Amino acid sequence: MSLSILRSRLCRRLCKSTAIKNFDNKNTILSRRFFCTNPPKEPPLSSASSQPNEAPPSSPPRKSNAFFSAIKFGLATAVTGVAASAGYATYAYTVEEVDEKTKAFRDSANQPIEDDESIINKLQSSVHYAAVVGPAKAIELYLEWRRSIEDQLQAFTEPLSDKLLPDLPPGMQNVLTLVVDLNETLVYSDWKRERGWRTFKRPGVDAFLEHLAQFYEIVVYSDNLSMYVDPVLDRLDEKHCIAHRLSRAATRYDDGKHYRDLTKLNRDPAKVIYLSGHALESCLQADNCVQIKPWTSDDLDDTTLLDLLPFLEFVAQSRPNDIRPVLASYKGRDIPKEFIERSKEHKRRMQEQKQQGRFWRR
Repeated sequence: MSLSILRSRLCRRLCKSTAIKNFDNKNTILSRRFFCTNPPKEPPLSSASSQPNEAPPSSPPRKSNAFFSAIKFGLATAVTGVAASAGYATYAYTVEEVDEKTKAFRDSANQPIEDDESIINKLQSSVHYAAVVGPAKAIELYLEWRRSIEDQLQAFTEPLSDKLLPDLPPGMQNVLTLVVDLNETLVYSDWKRERGWRTFKRPGVDAFLEHLAQFYEIVVYSDNLSMYVDPVLDRLDEKHCIAHRLSRAATRYDDGKHYRDLTKLNRDPAKVIYLSGHALESCLQADNCVQIKPWTSDDLDDTTLLDLLPFLEFVAQSRPNDIRPVLASYKGRDIPKEFIERSKEHKRRMQEQKQQGRFWRR
């Protein structure tokens, strides 16, 4: 055989063995991928090598960050302190008291500073502005804010006017004013599911109003809304015995209650009587109050209003200079009974004086 033929045979054998080996390698790779004959082991998650893209640890904070944090903390503390001081001043002092206590400090902020371009003077002016001018302006803003808030609240808490009633005519200057409550004094209102709201007249209320209208200026002063008061009085007072009507807008609101302030009536307090089933609870002037039994619709035999007629008529005819000492003498007593007892005692003394006068004449 020639040398060329041997070389060709040897090359064919080498190529054939190489192809077989490559085919076996490919089969091994496919079987591992698709049949998981020998899956590769994954490293644990906590391993450092499993986090190849993890960011490097942050550098330690700079000193400038700590400085700005301290400034922020100081500002927050200052704002909190100012807010706490304003809240305490609002609770503990009136606007006038705060104005008076801070007047000298606010005046010191208006003192002029020498106009000098030196560094020391600039530093002094900066310190003066931070320590005096700034807080003084803050106090001024606080006072303006508080006055505006209190003005708005006053519209809801104070009576609608300082003169709730018109001036008396010249011929009625000595007439007494009888202020009467509405609910549980002249009428009683309740609600039931089967009939809704209903209003009942107190026994004797018509005779009470008609008789006393000859001697008093009668004013109904209620803490109900006018949308309730006016319809009730239109039905109750068909003979127009009531001179004036006052509703909730004329009351003083304080601590969740509506109070009658008799000083706002534009009448002499010495000539005003307030009559109510809750007089001492609803009126700010206790010396002018006549407390009577509150009435409900269940008490059909009530005679309270009629029993008071002799006493009120006597007071109106006697016209005392000040009604308050007279009412104080009946304080804590049943006025109709006490008045009858005093009337009997007065008659007995008058009879004794008459008899003594006859004796001395003889």
